[in-house]
Amino acid sequence: MKLPAQFSGLDEAAGLPAKPLHLAIGMFDGVHLGHRAVIGAAVQSARATGGIAAVLTFHPHPGTLFHPRKPTRLIMDPTAKAVLLQSLGVEVVINQAFTPEFAGIEAGRFLPLLKKALPGLVEIYVGEDWRFGAKRRGDMPMLVSEAKALGVSVFSAPPVSLDGEPVSSTRIRTLLEAGDVEGANALLGEPYRAQGIVAAGKGMGRTIGFPTLNLAWSPELRPRFGVYAVKVSGGFPGVANYGVRPTVETTAEPLLEVHVLGPCGLGPGDEVTVEWLKFLRPEVKFPGPDELRAQIAKDVDEASMWFGG
Repeated sequence: MKLPAQFSGLDEAAGLPAKPLHLAIGMFDGVHLGHRAVIGAAVQSARATGGIAAVLTFHPHPGTLFHPRKPTRLIMDPTAKAVLLQSLGVEVVINQAFTPEFAGIEAGRFLPLLKKALPGLVEIYVGEDWRFGAKRRGDMPMLVSEAKALGVSVFSAPPVSLDGEPVSSTRIRTLLEAGDVEGANALLGEPYRAQGIVAAGKGMGRTIGFPTLNLAWSPELRPRFGVYAVKVSGGFPGVANYGVRPTVETTAEPLLEVHVLGPCGLGPGDEVTVEWLKFLRPEVKFPGPDELRAQIAKDVDEASMWFGG
């Protein structure tokens, strides 16, 4: 049986094959180095036992439910997260809606419900500070005790640190909002990405000598508006502007426009991935098109030098 990539909730996951299920549980927003320690353990054990490596994750972020006036903005959407998880060897992704009803499940009922929904469950993988159940009353000792009673083992991974501080999604969000993609990429373990379909633009970039790929991309967490050195699908180096284009025509929603440094063959309708590599400068309003053109030429030169061109 070929396993589906994703299930919408535990109820849908009832049809999994009767193989040992190794389940990593967490929000895993960004799938950073700390998350990978948990997920990698599940994948490794599943491969060693002929089992299934699975992830149980949630949407929206629990913080959005508990603090609706200050919702937690996601680093990546569920689809992008599922694609990345599969690249790490995860065979099944269960996207559980984090509703008031789900959040209200008492800690003592959580594991029995999980085992009932996933009868093949043999091991749970979490970060050692993971909490579960209503009001986060379930802790690691409770998890181990409850799991043992159900014949389920527990693996807990300690926090991963970099530069003397724990790697966390919160830390990555702060770096992205500041434009520090190099710092964020170090914590993510790979480049921050934007994925979407190239949309037809008005050709204004072409008129000033810098044609762009305009990406239909609207993340919850918006990186700092500005100009970045990037790579586009296929490894093509480029310069991207993310923002509201104040010099040309201020847009209601930010746009991602990429000028590729050389021919690439991509155009409207193509699905592309943009890897953000270095922040070059903030987005600013110039007096007119001539000043904008001159600055873009400088941005292109700077990016080319950074790429070693």
